[in-house]
Amino acid sequence: MILNFGSINLDLVYRVATLPTPGETLASTSYEKYLGGKGVNQSIAAHRCGAEVLHLGCVGPDGTWLREQITEFGLSLEGIKSVEDHTGHAVILVDDSAENQIVLFGGSNQAFTMEQIEAALKKANPKTDWVICQNETNLVQDMAQSAKSKNLRVAYSAAPFEADHAIPMLDHIDLLAVNEVEAAALQEALGKDPRDIGLRYLLVTKGAEGADLHTHHETIHQPAFSVSPQDTTGAGDTFLGAFMAEFTLSNNPAKALRFAAAASAIQVTRAGAAPAIPMRDEVLTFLKENP
Repeated sequence: MILNFGSINLDLVYRVATLPTPGETLASTSYEKYLGGKGVNQSIAAHRCGAEVLHLGCVGPDGTWLREQITEFGLSLEGIKSVEDHTGHAVILVDDSAENQIVLFGGSNQAFTMEQIEAALKKANPKTDWVICQNETNLVQDMAQSAKSKNLRVAYSAAPFEADHAIPMLDHIDLLAVNEVEAAALQEALGKDPRDIGLRYLLVTKGAEGADLHTHHETIHQPAFSVSPQDTTGAGDTFLGAFMAEFTLSNNPAKALRFAAAASAIQVTRAGAAPAIPMRDEVLTFLKENP
C-alpha cells in the first residue's frame, strides 16, 4: 500500500496563446476546473497504475465538489479530513506550446495535525508499504520523521522546491524525487552533488531527456518517449505516482522507471492534470507498441 500525505487543490485552468509578461492582461481562450494538487495527482497516478493507495488530505467547507471528484477517481475518502480553512487551489495558465505558469494557494493543505498523521501511519506495514509526501502541505518533516521512526519507507517529492524545506528532510527519507532544476538548486544549497549525500534512491526527471535513478550501486537512465505534448501540467506527478506504483508492485527500479516514463508520455498528450493520467492497461499497451 502507498500512504500519500498530500495536497488537494481545485485547479482553475486557463488557455492562453502565450504566457503573460509582467503587467500584461490577456484574454483566455478557454476555462476548465479540475481536481488537482501534487499530492492527489500522485495518488491518482499510483492508483490508476495498479497500486493500493490511501490518500491523506484536508479540504475546507467549499470542498464538496472535490470530494465527489476524489471518489470518481477511485480513491477512498477515509483519509480526507474536513477543516475550516478554504480549500487549496491553483490558478494555471497553459499556452499554445503546452508550457504553464501556476499560482498556488495552500489553504486547507496547511491544516494537517499530528493526531491525523499518527493515526494514518498506524495503518502502514513497514515490510510492504511506502509513504509519500511533497512540499504543498504542513508538517512534512514531522510526518517523515515519525514514519521513519516506525521503519516505514518514505518517498519525498521536493516541490515546490525550497532548500530550507528540502535539506532537513534528507535524514528522514529513502527516495528523493526532483527535476533537474530542483537538483541543481539543491546542489548549490548543499555545496555538493546530491548523489553524494547517501540517499538510497535519488530520482531526477529531465523532461525530454528522460530520467535518471541514482542508487548506492548504479545509475539507471531512462530516455523519454517521443510524443507531441498538449499540456505538461501534472507530468511530474504522473511520473512519480506511476513509478511508485510499479516499484511497489515489482520491486524492480529499472522496470518502474520505464513504466513511469510511458505513463507521463501518455499524460502530456491530453488536457488537464488528473483527468489525463492513464490507466495501467493503457501504459502496458503503450510499452508494447514502443519497445
